[in-house]
Amino acid sequence: MARPRRFDSNEEVEKAPINKETLKQALMLFRYLLPYKSTFGAALFFLFLSNVTTMLFPFITGKLVDAARLGSGERMGVAINEYAFLLIGILAFQSVFSFCRIYLFSRVAEFSLSDIRRDTYSRLISLPMHFFANRRVGELSSRLSADLTQIQGTLSSSLAEFIRLLLTLIIGISFILYISWKLTLVMISVFPVLIAVAVLFGKRVRKLSREAQDQLAESGTVVEETLQGITNVKAFTAEHYEVKRYGDHLRKAVTLGIKSSVFQGSFASFIIFGLFGAIVLVMWQGSRLMAAGELSAGSFISFMMFTIFVGGSMGGFAEVYNQLQRTIGATQRVRELLNETPEAVSDTAGPIEEPYILKGNVSFREVAFRYPSRREVEVLKAISFEAEAGKKIALVGPSGAGKSTMVSLLLRLYEPDAGTILFDRHDCKQIPLTQLRRQMAYVPQDVILFGGTILDNIRYGKPDASDDEIRSAAHKAYASEFIESFPDKYQTIVGERGIKLSGGQRQRIAIARAILRNPRILILDEATSSLDSESERMVQLALEELMQGRTSFIIAHRLSTIRDADNILVLNNGVISEQGTHEQLLALPDGLYKKLNDIQFADTEH
Repeated sequence: MARPRRFDSNEEVEKAPINKETLKQALMLFRYLLPYKSTFGAALFFLFLSNVTTMLFPFITGKLVDAARLGSGERMGVAINEYAFLLIGILAFQSVFSFCRIYLFSRVAEFSLSDIRRDTYSRLISLPMHFFANRRVGELSSRLSADLTQIQGTLSSSLAEFIRLLLTLIIGISFILYISWKLTLVMISVFPVLIAVAVLFGKRVRKLSREAQDQLAESGTVVEETLQGITNVKAFTAEHYEVKRYGDHLRKAVTLGIKSSVFQGSFASFIIFGLFGAIVLVMWQGSRLMAAGELSAGSFISFMMFTIFVGGSMGGFAEVYNQLQRTIGATQRVRELLNETPEAVSDTAGPIEEPYILKGNVSFREVAFRYPSRREVEVLKAISFEAEAGKKIALVGPSGAGKSTMVSLLLRLYEPDAGTILFDRHDCKQIPLTQLRRQMAYVPQDVILFGGTILDNIRYGKPDASDDEIRSAAHKAYASEFIESFPDKYQTIVGERGIKLSGGQRQRIAIARAILRNPRILILDEATSSLDSESERMVQLALEELMQGRTSFIIAHRLSTIRDADNILVLNNGVISEQGTHEQLLALPDGLYKKLNDIQFADTEH
């Protein structure tokens, strides 16, 4: 069975057709060049100077040859020296112009791409949750790496190369027409056709090479899967099957490799016979013109050098065109991202404004919700409840009942399809999103820390917090003891996703972060479910400290952790089937909460 192709953020950017519409879309990104238009203009100026001096080289070389061949006496020596020094001067100026051109184009590309990266990343992290639900992380990362790198390459080199090739073509053809229009006709009748065929050959060879590489990558996948699942391979005595599967992939790779070599050999033969034969044809016709006195030796050498430049520019257009196609594809994907509608998130700096300071009262009134990616499933159905400020509200129920969805709606990661969520009797939509979320703190079951220091991760809850405030929060979260035991203490690097810390330590760091935030509304999503007994005890103590005086919503599977909750909401199939205190719910003889409690109690007994 064919496997889906795995995404690689480093793979070649896909091409897009170049037409009026795609060019118009791509040019919209070039507005990022406007702040650097003077530098870009200077780069174009030096590009023109560099090209002109380059194209003067064959012309002066021809003059040098004619001076040596046709001159005589002392004047010939002076002329040779003059032309030689002129060539050296041209090379010197061309070197300076080339340096300035490359430096200025690169400078514009670096600054403009930095602006594009910043805006793209800013837009990306401000998009609503339903956007991320339908995208892969690798795809989004690629837009900040492969796609923008492709655009950078175009701004720094491909665009300049296209202009350079165009100038070379125009100036080169002008010079060879000036030198000999007869010889120019011979060259134009042969070289463009040969270069076009060479480009098509090269394209086919590259395609076959990529197919062979992809096939080898598939065989590598077989090896990787087999070694990772070696226990299953041996248990099912599938060694011969896996060897055959690997051999099939290798045979396909060999077939493609041989096919590619046939085209490579044909391509080499064509280059030797076709292009060099064309050069012989031009030299033959040039020799005839020289013999007839219509062309000097120096002019013929200049013509041949210009012909090489013109031929190279014709061949170079194919690669530049491919680069531009990839850039068009990259800009389309980046533009799609920039055109997405973000959440209404404002600057997080500054104090929370007076009308939006919460006490912590929360109300759900007939709230219904379906995920955008699963519109056929109604996750919440007319949910209604009241949570008074400072109270503990527990959410329990089987998996898929809608507990985490309610938390997402509280954080306004999604908007309800029907009904209203009120904070202090104000519709949540009337409170600016940033002002609302700044008064909430979220402690998930699987805590993800960022790859900096412990200090940085705690400070995430309040970016302007002092070191003393951070230490106080860590102490209240029962985290200061293990932090102080590390050699680097608060400067300890936690590693990617906090991998250097245990689960309990990560949880307490997250709790310290929430304490530092000093929220009015606290959300705990099964914060102790994956911990051992000792870690759970420490985390539970930290949670008790954190919940003091705050409206707390607690998702829990371990019912023993929510017995003192002020109100327990029992969700089942998207509705609140029961609610009350622990004792009230246990008093319901056929209640779901009592059934769940009895099951957990029985498991504990066993």
